[in-house]
Amino acid sequence: MLTNDELLRETVATKKKVIFSTGMSTAKEIDHAVDVLSKAQNDYNAWQKIGLLHCNSSYPAPVNELNLSAIKTLANDYPLFDIGYSGHEMTLGTTVSSVLLGAKIIERHITLDRNMEGSDHSCSVTPWGLFKLVSGIRELEQAYGDGEIKVTETEKPIRAKLRG
Repeated sequence: MLTNDELLRETVATKKKVIFSTGMSTAKEIDHAVDVLSKAQNDYNAWQKIGLLHCNSSYPAPVNELNLSAIKTLANDYPLFDIGYSGHEMTLGTTVSSVLLGAKIIERHITLDRNMEGSDHSCSVTPWGLFKLVSGIRELEQAYGDGEIKVTETEKPIRAKLRG
């Protein structure tokens, strides 16, 4: 509903966080929605209440059409927003990877059975899949590091033994 100006204005009027997906949208449509939101808001702090999720709205979304790099594009174009990812693909690794690219919000559909009827059950995650997804994201956050090249604490005794 990113192109529904009236809905965008009404949503902002609730003064609650607005999180919207960019699925099926062009850059021009996203810019227009942001313009509508900005005109509907009265203060700078309101930008802290905006979430913008990169998305491919196919069910399931083909991995080669996910364009996860668009997360960085959105973060560049809208630095005051919380940028995230709404995943409709069959896998979990791509959603975990979105965090590495800067996603601060993750949205995935949940189902009890991926074989149920309906357009999105096959690409939804089961409760166990949700546990694996969150675990994968937490593992990535721990592994990310600070980028400084150094000998780690656990490498020091091995280094002493192997290098003398």
